[in-house]
Amino acid sequence: MAKLVYSAIASLDGYVADEEGGFDWAAPDDEVFAAVNDLERPIGTYLYGRRMYETMVFWETAGDDQPAVARDFTRIWQAADKIVYSRTLGTPSSARTRIERDFDPAAIARLKEAGDLSIGGAEIAGTALAAGLVDECHLFLVPVVVGGGTRALPDGVRLQLELLGERRFRSGVVHLHYGVRNARR
Repeated sequence: MAKLVYSAIASLDGYVADEEGGFDWAAPDDEVFAAVNDLERPIGTYLYGRRMYETMVFWETAGDDQPAVARDFTRIWQAADKIVYSRTLGTPSSARTRIERDFDPAAIARLKEAGDLSIGGAEIAGTALAAGLVDECHLFLVPVVVGGGTRALPDGVRLQLELLGERRFRSGVVHLHYGVRNARR
């Protein structure tokens, strides 16, 4: 069976966005971006909440004037299917995208039979973690403390993790790769 992977770039204190919703401090340099691309390359389908989708849809029309590493990500992102979980979004703004009104764990389990999936957005990833659907977590920890905001990992969910790998980047970013053994609330 394929995997459901949660990847996030987070502050050292565990936030993907600060209290004002900003995440400019998380912009990856080329070395980190290339590592993210390598993780995303085998993904067949991205699962997003509405807010993460609205951030990521930039890659649908990102131009060729981007650096090479960003052009690579553009191709990876455009080639994958996207499922957006939203009760308010009317129509998708990108190709290969469909909208689902409800997050259905059984449907996600069926999707995992077809190929690797990635889940993006802390809230929806927290739902998937709590449901025991996530197989791996990739956390890129940025050497900054933001003091509050949107947490990368959910409150109220207990996880047993196994460290599968780690990597340190010249920028001070650290990548931690964990296997998820189980989840429970």
